[in-house]
Amino acid sequence: MDKDYKVLYRKYRPANFDEVVGQKYTISMLKNAIINEKLAHAYIFTGPRGTGKTSTAKIFAKTINCESLINGLPCGKCNSCQNNLNNADIIEIDAASNNGVDEIRELINNVKIAPSFSKYKVYIIDEVHMLSQSAFNALLLTLEEPPAHIVFILATTNIESVPITILSRCQRYDFKKLEDEEIINHLKLIAEKEKIEITDEAIEEITYLSDGGLRDALSILNQLSTSNNMVKLETVLENYGSVSILKIKSIVSAYLEGNYDSLKAIFDELSSESIDYKNFIKKMVDELFLRALELKMANDPQKFASVKKIVFALNDLLNKINLNVDPFLLVFMIFIEDMAINEEKTANVVSIQENVQKEDNLVFDEKLNDERTTFLEKLIPVRINNCFVEADKNNLKVFKENWQKFIMDERIENDMKSLIVDCEVVLASAKINIVINSQKSLVELFNKNLIDIENKYKNLLNLDIKFLALTGEDWNKEKSDYVRKIKEGYSYQLMDEPILEKKWEESDIINENKLNNDIMDIFDKEKLVIQ
Repeated sequence: MDKDYKVLYRKYRPANFDEVVGQKYTISMLKNAIINEKLAHAYIFTGPRGTGKTSTAKIFAKTINCESLINGLPCGKCNSCQNNLNNADIIEIDAASNNGVDEIRELINNVKIAPSFSKYKVYIIDEVHMLSQSAFNALLLTLEEPPAHIVFILATTNIESVPITILSRCQRYDFKKLEDEEIINHLKLIAEKEKIEITDEAIEEITYLSDGGLRDALSILNQLSTSNNMVKLETVLENYGSVSILKIKSIVSAYLEGNYDSLKAIFDELSSESIDYKNFIKKMVDELFLRALELKMANDPQKFASVKKIVFALNDLLNKINLNVDPFLLVFMIFIEDMAINEEKTANVVSIQENVQKEDNLVFDEKLNDERTTFLEKLIPVRINNCFVEADKNNLKVFKENWQKFIMDERIENDMKSLIVDCEVVLASAKINIVINSQKSLVELFNKNLIDIENKYKNLLNLDIKFLALTGEDWNKEKSDYVRKIKEGYSYQLMDEPILEKKWEESDIINENKLNNDIMDIFDKEKLVIQ
């Protein structure tokens, strides 16, 4: 065993800001803060796994302690840079395994001690959301007014679990999933350096499997390159239970053509292979989304409605699937059930098209939509304000649990469930809940159907709660504004909501059997937000 061997993600861990892949905006902001000597005492880095949070934190700690910076980059020659890997003044803490109040109290006691030989003593707390409530409370005062020689860098993959009292004392930087092209180019560069023979198709599949995380992509490449053989697409598919996009396209084509024999043959083959069904369904939804766009542009409402129905059914299947049953058999049944229904409808195509057109007229009535848009523009800021006035942690905990009960209730129709299933409550008072989703189109659709959702929630849980949906980006802005206003001494007061016109209440945009025909955007993987 070679003791000097390092796995690829460690070997190619960036050593300075210029080597960080992606995150250009975040890196630029951090570099400018260092160059202009405007350092904060506490930062929080948030984002999906493998996007560079901890690596950037280490680079930041190294850079602010460098004795001879060069355009915001560490010189690599001073004592601090040379001893960076063994620097006693850069302390890394894994909150997942050191999450108790005793560990934090020990940290607080050590904070008072001056750095050994660096300008700053830097504490990097990874997965900070894992700290217990008492540990957060113990950290609070020190985070508020640390000694001048201390810098805290908190990293988390679950920002919603970090108390707002902690967030308000930190500068926040969001790390995004990397673009496919960024990962592909980086993998090609490393493969060339490491003399790994790999096809472009294999690199693209690795990129897909990594889901925007560079560390995951490098780990997959590392595992597949242990032999001297060429890494091909088939190698990736066999080792990671994936399925080729060609086979996905064949399934969708057989379904749209009504070719039962071809469809059955493909699913018989899938059932005999070791395939990750979640990855399979994710790819299936991606392909169905592209087909839905084509059908919409081709003005084929019947097939578009069928594809939409399949996507909702696949989404519902992921939430209910019983692993003791062959998941591919269940997916196959979804397809053939819809094919059978379509065969019965074939004799009455004209009637179907007329009915679909009626739904289009109902949902897309421009005047009615304009009225709803105007009402929501007035309602959104009021509900956000009122929720901030009376929100507290206890309400948030209770309503998060209630929301999970609500979205899992078997009595909710599939159309509505598709809107709410990925939503997450992020702020709650006794009367108002705010939920988030990163997809703007779903947020807009959710808010247009507040009455239906609120009524269903009341009927099932016997709770009269108002909702509002925000995108994750808008929610972050609202939180930042809240923190800023509180620091400036602003006092939130309850406001009266605008009056809801009866015309909207009677429109019944979502009912048991239909959803907005402009639903193609729902095929994206982001969550819906409700207030």
